[in-house]
Amino acid sequence: MLVQAFIYLAAAALAVPVAKRLGLGSVLGYLLAGAALGPSVLNLAGSAAELGHFAEFGVVMLLFLVGLELRLSELWAMRARLLGLGGLQVVVTAGLLAALGLAADVAWPAATAGGVILALSSTAIIIQTLQEKRLMGTPGGQATFSILLFQALAIIPILALWPLLGGGGGAGEAGHGAAAAGRPGWQVALGYLGGLAAIIAAGRFLIRPLFRAIARTGLRELFTVAALLVVVGIAAITEAVGLSAALGTFIGGVLLADSEYRHELVADIEPFKGLLLGLFFITVGASLDMPLIAREPVAILALLGAMVLVKSGVLLALGRLFRLGWDQTLLLALVLIVGDEFAFVLISLSRAQGVLGAEQAGLLTATVALSMALTPLLFLAYERIVVPRLIAARAPAKAADEIDPAAVRDHEVIIAGFGRVGHVVGRMLRAHGRTATVLDLDSDYIELIRKLGFKVFYGDATRLDLLHAAGAAHAKIFVVAIDQPAQSLALVETLQKHFPHLTLLVRAEGRVHAYELQKRGVKFFYREMLGSALDLGEATLRQLGHGAHEAHRAARAFRRHDEEAVRALAEHWEDDDVYFSEARKSIEAFEKMFEDDRATPPSDPAWAPAAPEDRSRG
Repeated sequence: MLVQAFIYLAAAALAVPVAKRLGLGSVLGYLLAGAALGPSVLNLAGSAAELGHFAEFGVVMLLFLVGLELRLSELWAMRARLLGLGGLQVVVTAGLLAALGLAADVAWPAATAGGVILALSSTAIIIQTLQEKRLMGTPGGQATFSILLFQALAIIPILALWPLLGGGGGAGEAGHGAAAAGRPGWQVALGYLGGLAAIIAAGRFLIRPLFRAIARTGLRELFTVAALLVVVGIAAITEAVGLSAALGTFIGGVLLADSEYRHELVADIEPFKGLLLGLFFITVGASLDMPLIAREPVAILALLGAMVLVKSGVLLALGRLFRLGWDQTLLLALVLIVGDEFAFVLISLSRAQGVLGAEQAGLLTATVALSMALTPLLFLAYERIVVPRLIAARAPAKAADEIDPAAVRDHEVIIAGFGRVGHVVGRMLRAHGRTATVLDLDSDYIELIRKLGFKVFYGDATRLDLLHAAGAAHAKIFVVAIDQPAQSLALVETLQKHFPHLTLLVRAEGRVHAYELQKRGVKFFYREMLGSALDLGEATLRQLGHGAHEAHRAARAFRRHDEEAVRALAEHWEDDDVYFSEARKSIEAFEKMFEDDRATPPSDPAWAPAAPEDRSRG
């Protein structure tokens, strides 16, 4: 048992960092690790099937945590887009894929199961990638979240109705359906309702008082025990009445979403969920039928092609139906192609109930895994091809987007990117009587900004013809406020080559982006989070009782030292050994400077320590 545990942990520790490094994500890393351990490669998986039953509890915890994030009030507020956009995506996509299965002479239960399985998309992979790419706040990102949220809610009816595909037979997930075997339908229905009523009653009248009593003890480990007790208890109740454990814990999570202990529950269960879910994906990878994949590559590619074409086609139609711009519609259609982690659960459930045969389950598992591998390529395609090429080429010839060179000849400033950074610069300029030419590539956001009275032109600022039309040849200053580092660097290179007279003021995402800008000779760059972070640090020192003079001077000293460090370390950042050595020296020098500075009293009595009732600004 210890040897087997060591093998699984070692495989995860080796494969997941490599997959993350390659931009493939942790889920695909676990799947690859399992595939390597499987009987077709190293044959070290051991009793993967038995381990899989234990690992499936990771899915139960995942559904509980998903439920904790879904407050009923928030769900009701976004019901229109949730039901409209999300509901149509699931129903239409699953229906079309099932129809293709029926056309290929697949039995209707298997075709229906395959359609639903391939219609779902990975919440974990997509949300994490959208956040990393800073696309979560865009209209396309919000629409994507609505669809993923509906899919999470759809798990309830999917799990409840899934046994019907197998005619009520089979053991199912963790014994799902066994309790209902041999009983009349009305007894089964009463059992389901009774189990759900017990969960709702426990969530309202038992669990919260339990957590209050435990919180008063002050024992952190006891709260962890209680959190696991809740999950296991809800799973036991739902299994006892013949429902899915994942379904029961999901409902329990939703009931506790408004609880004051929600964050504590998430913090306590997250490590167990991550470990067991990773183990689950490894067992799925170990169960991949490599001989089948080698024997049926055409069938797998056909399934993957059908999944991509149907999902992207439906999403393109829905994006336009819900009035998203073409750029945001294409984002929606690209990111939601990836398959869902929960698909592996449904595949296992279908196998246990006899809905899918071994070969059909193997083909679906391989298809979902391959779709996950497409995720980094799809995001790369969106950033490098869709945004700069297709969207710019399809820009409508509207009068508002045509720039009259004569009208902007006197504009001294051009701003590229009018988001949360660029619009502040634009407002400051307008407040001081200065007029700027503004360029942005988000068509939906442009319409909103125009309603506020700003003159914003739609177009890709990296296009040379657009820069000429915007008056770059006559302007003095060009503010690069684009939130995508790759596009920002491309624009800087274009400006330096064709308009060397311009003074470039560039928004930097972080230190690495700042290093890249310095590598290209940019003198004026501004890291977007530094100012707010310094304000927060200064306010924290004030609340701790440090004097206003000391806190303010510390923030200014930090800025001065950090900006000097960024410039000094730029030449070493590609050499890890030298970079980290110099960075440590810089940090030590900074801390030594503050030790000396604290010994110097403030020279101005106005910078006295803050009174207890004083509140920080902001």
